[in-house]
This record gives sequence, C-alpha cells and structure tokens, in this order.
Amino acid sequence: MDYDDYGSNAVELAVDLANADRDDPAWAAAFVAAHHEWFTEGTALELTPRAVKAVATTGDLVREVAVADSQAQVMDRLNALLALASPKPYATDHDGELHLHYAAPEAGALEQLTTTVAMGLSQVVVQHGWQRLGVCAAEGCGNVYLDTSRNASRRYCSNTCSSRSTVAAYRARKKS
Repeated sequence: MDYDDYGSNAVELAVDLANADRDDPAWAAAFVAAHHEWFTEGTALELTPRAVKAVATTGDLVREVAVADSQAQVMDRLNALLALASPKPYATDHDGELHLHYAAPEAGALEQLTTTVAMGLSQVVVQHGWQRLGVCAAEGCGNVYLDTSRNASRRYCSNTCSSRSTVAAYRARKKS
C-alpha cells in the first residue's frame, strides 16, 4: 500500500487514539505527552476535563469507522469525525520534508489533535478504501489497525495477536 508519509503517520495517530487505554484517569494527558511531536512547538498540552471528553469522543469515532461494515456507515461516521475538525491546512518543511499540516499552528492541543486525526483518517479511507481500517480478530484484543498489506488481507493488529491465534487454533485442532 502506497500512501503519503504524513497521511500514514496521521492515521497511525488516529489508530493509537482509538486503542488508547482509558482506565487511568490521566490517560488523555499521557496520550498527548506521548505524542507531543504532533503539536506545534509551544502549544499548551494540558487538557481541561471537557477537552478530555472531546478527545475520547474522537477516539470513539475512529473506532466506529473501523467497525463499520458498509461504505454508507463509514461515510456517516467519518463525516461525524470530520465535523469535529477545524482544518486550516498549510504547507511546511520544518523537518526538512515538504508536507501538509491540517490545523493552524496557533490552534490549541484539542483542535490540533482532532483535526489531524480526522484529516489523516479520512485521507487514507478515501484514497485506499474503507476496508483498510479494521479491528483485530484475535480473541480478547479488539485493537483498531490499518491494513497496509498488498492484498488487503490483514486480520490482526500485530504479529503477536496473529501468532497467538494461530497457536490457539492449532492446539484446538490437536485437542479434537
């Protein structure tokens, strides 16, 4: 699968957000801190309780796009995600490579995160098909993933889940 690096990285940010462990009350602050490179230098990364809920909603919408089973559902859910975004794209070469940023540099952390996730996810879905986003088939996992395989046949979020499922199926066959 050939897609632009910034779009692919932005969709990876979206996948990370959908898979974020929300058990810890400080999950959003930890997520933003772990992904600080996505924010314009000088952006305050502290989130209000309302912003934390908005970040969770964004992650939920990414997951809803991943579990959709029709193009119509994907369009509805993707448009709901895009409605949260405030795109103000601009070209930059701050890292030596010419690429687009989707949110204005003066935007707050919530707007930068939501807009980058929405635009990155929509770009990949529109360019490569909604079937490229999925949920891991491994029992007990449920992580969202982006299928970058040549023939769009990925079913697991990682090699670990794939191997675990293969071993479990083998043991079940041996037992029978």
